[in-house]
Amino acid sequence: METITEKIKVVQVKDFHWYNIISPENPEIDFLREKFKFHPLDLRDAHITKRAQRPQISPRDDYTFLVFLFPIYDRVTRSIIPAEIDFFIGPNFLITLHDNRLFILRDLFEQCLNYEYYRDQYIARGPAFLLFAILEKLLLHCFPMLDHLAEDNQKIEDKIFKNKEREMVKEILIIKRNITNFRSIMQSHRTIIRKLMELNVKYFRIENYKIYFEQLLVQTKDIWEILDGHKETIDTLQETNESAISFRINDVMKTLTLISVIFLPLTLISSIFGMNIDQIPIVNTPFGFWIILGIMTAILSIMLFIFKSKKWY
Repeated sequence: METITEKIKVVQVKDFHWYNIISPENPEIDFLREKFKFHPLDLRDAHITKRAQRPQISPRDDYTFLVFLFPIYDRVTRSIIPAEIDFFIGPNFLITLHDNRLFILRDLFEQCLNYEYYRDQYIARGPAFLLFAILEKLLLHCFPMLDHLAEDNQKIEDKIFKNKEREMVKEILIIKRNITNFRSIMQSHRTIIRKLMELNVKYFRIENYKIYFEQLLVQTKDIWEILDGHKETIDTLQETNESAISFRINDVMKTLTLISVIFLPLTLISSIFGMNIDQIPIVNTPFGFWIILGIMTAILSIMLFIFKSKKWY
């Protein structure tokens, strides 16, 4: 193991080197420029200020530059965001550049750094297999995140049917945002891996590991299909939640309407008998108040009976 700078570490097996560069800035980019003579456009894209760009593959005469995005979960904002990892792949080297948020990659490098078994298992087999191993671990790490999304969907479904529809509006929007971000991050993986398998360059022979990269394609397909399922589920839950909210609002409006209809004739009667006019029937009789009150009670009872018989409440 060799430490070139604080941000550049390298593990060597025979004549093959794995350089791991964390948050590359000008000194690290200058090192790559002087040692490997990489294309200026690739070095520009690998700089820390150019993070989280679109995935890409750029084959050159003596190396290939790759950009991948993988999802990570930000606990502060409760959002899934992209973390970028860049690769420079050559005949006797593989260089990874990232901001150290992908702990799966960090752990793999530390294992190779400290244990000969992992160096023999991953690095000694050349750039193609090491690239496969890194991508596989990063893709496999997506599945627990997908499981958490499924659990979130289930929690929302349970709460919707516990009359917590209003509380779930924000939660549904958060999950929809995370699924959309996840899909955006993963949508180009299959295309990049296919282009990688079609490379025909002398420094990167993938024929011996074709079946391994086909497995990566299967994993990307599985992830995409699961995301599609989660998207359909959350869309359905959103529709269900909106329907439940609308039903409750309609129920409240119906109750208020019934109250208004019930009290309308009572209000009319009280207004008529409350007019300041002489010779209003019943008003001046000894039991006028009770008679009017009885009429109003009878009308109220009849209306309640009609509404009840028609199951309006």
